[in-house]
Amino acid sequence: MKPKAPHKKIISGRFKGTTIELPPSATTRSSKAIVLESFFNTIQFDIVDATLVEVFSGSGSIGLEALSRGASKVLFMEHDAEALRVLQRNINRTDPVGCELFRGDSFHTITQVIARLQHLNTKAYFYIDPPFSYREGMETVYEKMLALIAALPADQTQMIVVEHMTPLTLDVTIGDYRQYKTKKFGKTSLSYYM
Repeated sequence: MKPKAPHKKIISGRFKGTTIELPPSATTRSSKAIVLESFFNTIQFDIVDATLVEVFSGSGSIGLEALSRGASKVLFMEHDAEALRVLQRNINRTDPVGCELFRGDSFHTITQVIARLQHLNTKAYFYIDPPFSYREGMETVYEKMLALIAALPADQTQMIVVEHMTPLTLDVTIGDYRQYKTKKFGKTSLSYYM
């Protein structure tokens, strides 16, 4: 018998209880439920009718939860081929109309995403969950992520939330953005910038 693929359920909103697949753990790392719940408790009313960009999307669990809770548009960014296949299936079982998928290295496709936000004439919440830097080939991921954040145009950015390893202390100021809150959840933390 074939082993069941890893999965999780959407917690709240119009797609509550919908099962979404997770890519293999060697490919991506899914956000823990407690981290996801804390993030949505922080922006619960603000996400309604808003746009969210999920950078390093993996399964799309953050973006699809946002869509379920009333976001009007979610832009997903993912590079890994297996994660992309899983993400596309998850989008198909929720709301394909409210989703846009940007395939490729997030550090390159960010210019396409910014252009799309300009076309939509909207500000976005950016949820950035890079691969942890101890993974092979990811040693410089945090330096690149800081440069990406610093380059985000303020007129397209509502808020930036970074999910990162707790031992990593992010600068209080990154470009035009200032950290106003950090919450720790064991080995994982969320840092909020505006």
